Amino acid sequence: MAASTNSFLIGNQTQIPSLKPKSISQSFIHFTKPNTINLTTRTKSVSIRCASASTTVGSEQRVINFAAGPAALPENVLLKAQSDLYNWRGSGMSVMEMSHRGKEFLSIIQKAESDLRQLLEIPSEYSVLFLQGGATTQFAALPLNLCKSDDSVDYIVTGSWGDKAFKEAKKYCNPKVIWSGKSEKYTKVPTFDGLEQSSDAKYLHICANETIHGVEFKDYPLVENPDGVLIADMSSNFCSKPVDVSKFGVIYAGAQKNVGPSGVTIVIIRKDLIGNARDITPVMLDYKIHDENSSLYNTPPCFGIYMCGLVFDDLLEQGGLKEVEKKNQRKAELLYNAIDESRGFFRCPVEKSVRSLMNVPFTLEKSELEAEFIKEAAKEKMVQLKGHRSVGGMRASIYNAMPLAGVEKLVAFMKDFQARHA
Repeated sequence: MAASTNSFLIGNQTQIPSLKPKSISQSFIHFTKPNTINLTTRTKSVSIRCASASTTVGSEQRVINFAAGPAALPENVLLKAQSDLYNWRGSGMSVMEMSHRGKEFLSIIQKAESDLRQLLEIPSEYSVLFLQGGATTQFAALPLNLCKSDDSVDYIVTGSWGDKAFKEAKKYCNPKVIWSGKSEKYTKVPTFDGLEQSSDAKYLHICANETIHGVEFKDYPLVENPDGVLIADMSSNFCSKPVDVSKFGVIYAGAQKNVGPSGVTIVIIRKDLIGNARDITPVMLDYKIHDENSSLYNTPPCFGIYMCGLVFDDLLEQGGLKEVEKKNQRKAELLYNAIDESRGFFRCPVEKSVRSLMNVPFTLEKSELEAEFIKEAAKEKMVQLKGHRSVGGMRASIYNAMPLAGVEKLVAFMKDFQARHA
């Protein structure tokens, strides 16, 4: 339907890769008189097919986005948010306009928490907090809430983010790096048997998946101190696979990789660890304050939490995290095989046993061709493939929302590029 001069379209017919046909709600706003809006909604059947090159939304093309974060979101989630943007479920307002203490938003945040608990099978003795400040803020919040200034804590450093967490902790307690992969350019994870943990460490901290270096823990160490706990920054592999939450005292993650837009930080914390913040702890970093107020002590990132809730619902519809992990394994296997079978033209520096399913760094044998590779890929609508400035090369982030067709197109491009430049 073509929009007339006195109306505009808020929903557009869309072609989405790797999704089953479904109905997409389209809303039309007709201006019948000045300052008068008549909102009508109709449901229109949309044909959805796998597109190998790019995804079309209305008259604009959707690129294949390999960004490390903020990262691509599921297209059906974006379309759902689009259809609800102007008038959420007949409330007469957008989620961005709601009071965070009103019944409408309370239903949103409560469902988001309930769905996340179901996805990760979070035990009842754990609290779920929706916070702000990114995972980086938790680097300080953790020692301020869990230990005193002279307490020992241990860090395993497998990449840049683990290193940053350790350096921040030095301001607030007595941290020790019990293993670092820096000398080997962060390409490995240690064997747990050889770790020399501090006997009195309040916690052992790991970064479960290093976004920059592409190193991922496939299993988790046990904390030797009976009174200590394991803590994990799971920002870049959060909700990409099942996790036994009971193994951890705290799991925290920035949302902008796998579960939502930037601006939301999720903290899953065992309840007995709450309530021990030091007197100097800023109120916004005190887990007890946020827990007692159900993440509503101050105005939370409402729209971001709403988007996370849509993603959680979508992950459940896919069959949960076991099914999501299978899809992620298939994508990663396809890309790593292309690298390993290129006879050295492409190279991944990470030890095979701990390669990330989410972030795939690789280089070219002829490094002078890397800029051309990125340039040509962009012409094919594949963007954000440039590696992090600290390591160079290329990096393909293939989070949950990356369709298999996107990885297939990248692999086909890589093979063609090699054939032309080898």
